Amino acid sequence: MTQQDVVIPEKIFFKIGEVCEIVGVQAHVLRYWETEFPMFSPQKNKSGQRSYRRKDVETALNIKQLLYKEMFTIAGARKKLQADAREANKPKTQLKPPATVPAAPAAIPPADPMAPSLFDSLPDIVADSGSLSDNTLQTAPPGISAEQKALLIKVVGGLNDIRQMLRARPGL
Repeated sequence: MTQQDVVIPEKIFFKIGEVCEIVGVQAHVLRYWETEFPMFSPQKNKSGQRSYRRKDVETALNIKQLLYKEMFTIAGARKKLQADAREANKPKTQLKPPATVPAAPAAIPPADPMAPSLFDSLPDIVADSGSLSDNTLQTAPPGISAEQKALLIKVVGGLNDIRQMLRARPGL
């Protein structure tokens, strides 16, 4: 019987006999595991009886899986459970991709053809032929290498191409 086959009843607390039956080990084994695995520590009630929570039963099932099925040593199983606990407590820094593609925005009203656009405030640095205009080298910021200037010219040329495409399609 694997851990996935075991059904843990919907209860808040379990007695040691119930846990023995669910996990499939004897009571002395559970008591021994309490001494070897710090993460496996059931509460004790006023009379001193052990009260296992659902988390404790799941931990006992994990310990049994590691020791009996995966053949870990006690020390190895302890390290594995501690590493798993650290991983569970780590904050999730990785962003998950959205489950669905966001819906397209509602129809955007057509822009006023007479309104100034972002591109109108930019000078034409690259002419239609793709070569530099006369004032490009004089208006480039100081301290930029020739390679950086060439990259900037390519970017501006692409922006100018986009501007021309947008101007050609006034409905957008």
